[in-house]
Amino acid sequence: MGKIDQNKQIKRESLLETAFKRFTSKGIHKTSISDIVDNAGVAKGTFYLYFKDKYDIRNKLIAHKSGEVFRRADLALKETDIVDLEERVIFLIDNIINQLVEDKTLLGFISKNLSWGVFKNVLIGAGEYSEVDFYDVYHSMFQDEGRFKDPEVMVFMIIELVGATCYSAILYSEPVGIEELKPYIFRTIRGIMAAHRIGQ
Repeated sequence: MGKIDQNKQIKRESLLETAFKRFTSKGIHKTSISDIVDNAGVAKGTFYLYFKDKYDIRNKLIAHKSGEVFRRADLALKETDIVDLEERVIFLIDNIINQLVEDKTLLGFISKNLSWGVFKNVLIGAGEYSEVDFYDVYHSMFQDEGRFKDPEVMVFMIIELVGATCYSAILYSEPVGIEELKPYIFRTIRGIMAAHRIGQ
């Protein structure tokens, strides 16, 4: 990577990290682009080289932050000898939940802003904003196996389940704490996968 490319990456990273701090402390609606660029120490024109508006940087942030979480879970999975697809999915989900337990600020940001549309259009096509190619992971785990009917619907349901149930369990222990809830989450994920498995 050349010096110019390095400088671009540094500026982009600075904008992303500053936006994350402002969004999670002030909220997205109370954060202006001027707030972001002033705190990042870059010109407003630089912002528009990378992002269309503050909602675009929010979506890219979701991809960036989710990519970091998923990359750590994926690296942990690679250190295991788990080969069964269902067990691999459960391992990934468990690792991701544990990371969100450790970083409740990130949990709040992702849970409030992650939707299926953002996941499909930004996370899977995160490109430069993620070190993990979600599209490749998605295809290698679900599509290429040919073992599941409507794998996109299946992944949607798993994401919605985890996102909807973990937030209250982690932050408020409602209806129960996350460790007590995990067996129910994993059992439901297994049920979703079983319902989509071809030949079942």
